[in-house]
Amino acid sequence: HRRKVARLHAKIADCRRDATHKATRALINENQVLCVESLNIIGMIKNRRLSKSISDAGWGEFVRQLEYKAAWAGRQLVKVSQWFPSSKRCHGCGYKVEKLPLSQRHWHCESCGYPIDRDINAARNIQTAGLAGLACGATGAEGSGLAAI
Repeated sequence: HRRKVARLHAKIADCRRDATHKATRALINENQVLCVESLNIIGMIKNRRLSKSISDAGWGEFVRQLEYKAAWAGRQLVKVSQWFPSSKRCHGCGYKVEKLPLSQRHWHCESCGYPIDRDINAARNIQTAGLAGLACGATGAEGSGLAAI
């Protein structure tokens, strides 16, 4: 019985690894510049309610693969600081909401009324911040909030 379970776990791990390789390869092939948030994954895993889903998602491995594949293919990977308010800032007008609990997945901007999906808004803000940093020549120096790889 243990061997069957071990084989099943190995098969699941192989499927995850394959999916991660395929997704990162597609992103690298289709883009010259990729912008990601530099998350503190170790710190996030310490949250008991989130640790299992974060570990299962394999975020650290995904970003690690993006890093080496971007370097290998001559692409740029820009990391935006985890402290950048990507979810709290309205992509439409730039208004920043002070408090936004993680459980709140949608909100309306108090300034312009724009309906906001937290994840889509964060992705747009991370892209904008990363590209703006590259345009200004940010090198990822300490305190700049950007790391260009």
